[in-house]
Amino acid sequence: MSKFKSLEELFAERHFDREVIILCVRWYLRYKLSLRDLVEMMAERGLSLAHTTILRWAKRYSPEFVKRWNRFGTPTGQSWRVDETYIKLRGK
Repeated sequence: MSKFKSLEELFAERHFDREVIILCVRWYLRYKLSLRDLVEMMAERGLSLAHTTILRWAKRYSPEFVKRWNRFGTPTGQSWRVDETYIKLRGK
């Protein structure tokens, strides 16, 4: 696995604070929000963004976030099964 960049290196020379970048990318990846929805949500918080800015953030930071998040994920088995269930209909 490749070495992780430090947060200072990852967000160096960015115009916006890293919390804003992380929040926008996280909401974009997690919820089915459009880029323009995120721009509107950030405008409500007093930030002026372009939708293309959030798109560039998502393209740049998504692979790094996935690498970091996968460290904490628990692997599941290769196979899984659902138990049989019985439903009683009219007493039968």
